[in-house]
Amino acid sequence: MSNDTSRKPTIRTVAIVLAAVIAAGTPIIQALTGTLSVGQSDLVTSGDATLRAAAYAFSIWGLIYGALLAFAVYQALPATQESPSLRRLGWPSVVAMLGCSAWLVATTYDARLATVAIIVVSAAVLCVPLARRYPVQHRIDFWLICAPVSMLAGWLTVASAINTLTVLTGFGVIDAVSAPAWAAAGVALVAIIGLWLTSVSRNWVYPLPIAWGLVAVGVAEQADRPLVALMAVISAVGLVGMAIWVSTHRSLLLPLPRQQ
Repeated sequence: MSNDTSRKPTIRTVAIVLAAVIAAGTPIIQALTGTLSVGQSDLVTSGDATLRAAAYAFSIWGLIYGALLAFAVYQALPATQESPSLRRLGWPSVVAMLGCSAWLVATTYDARLATVAIIVVSAAVLCVPLARRYPVQHRIDFWLICAPVSMLAGWLTVASAINTLTVLTGFGVIDAVSAPAWAAAGVALVAIIGLWLTSVSRNWVYPLPIAWGLVAVGVAEQADRPLVALMAVISAVGLVGMAIWVSTHRSLLLPLPRQQ
């Protein structure tokens, strides 16, 4: 009897690899071809008056892309076994990673409503399965599948709010008078979603990118909207506190049920 338990490549396996390469490669292609960057687009220049994040915050994409590429390589290895993590997060990760690439293209061409739809759907397809807690077979499964996808989901959560408010401002739905209220509501909604999903999933990685983004909001808004900035920083501290509590009391790692 053969002891070979290696998993054969599936359509999902190939799709994850391609999606990760496309997601990480799109900004590189844009940079090499001199395509209009996100920061130069009309979407940003005409609509970032309501809620902004300091520019350094977007450096997190380097970490996210690296983690997603590691995830893609790991899940494609012949020795990697089928797991609850891959079954739950595999196809949603494909949709979200392709969404990241599509968002960059839509932003370049100032397709404002498309950017909102793309980023919200990309965040939702990851947050829904992450909100349903499930057992993780091995620690490597956590670090190379759950953590990269959770990191992307967290960043997309805070980015969805900023993107939506930016578009609404650019269209004139939000004016200078109502902007502070909209900004505060956006920060509150992001914090509520982050705290709720972290508590129900016991996933301590997910809230960290959200906290990173909210601190960057605090830095960017401290001069113009100090109350919104303070609210963002307090929310970030709360999310980090929740992450610490979850990681020390009950981690995402759960034993699989015994086979009968």
